[in-house]
Amino acid sequence: MISFDSIVPCGLELDIRHKQWLKDVIRREGLLPGEISYLFCDDAYLLERNVKYLHHDTLTDIITFDRRVGDMVSGDIMISIERVKENAEKFSCPFEEELLRVIVHGTLHLCGYKDKSDEEAAEMRRMENLSLAMFHGK
Repeated sequence: MISFDSIVPCGLELDIRHKQWLKDVIRREGLLPGEISYLFCDDAYLLERNVKYLHHDTLTDIITFDRRVGDMVSGDIMISIERVKENAEKFSCPFEEELLRVIVHGTLHLCGYKDKSDEEAAEMRRMENLSLAMFHGK
């Protein structure tokens, strides 16, 4: 089950179509969708969790807590709407598209994709683009 919850409004009406898309992304990887919860929050909330759980004293747009067991993809994903808005402006893209990118970015992390090295980041970006094309029916 995929759930969306908000401390702050995410600015997008997330519905069954979005949930099905994320399940399809997971299945494309040969994995099974499990329990995935998204929480949309602000910078202060996410920074507090970043420090508390990951010992990183930096702002970020997303934190992913992987609870995958075998092929069953599960986890908790926290997204700062403030960071997404800023990044949308920075990259000159619509907010909605940047939010979808960050949402699927978290799902891809749960599927095993990393983004620490340049090569990993390039592969992550490729998979984000492929996933966004799936969402848009391309």
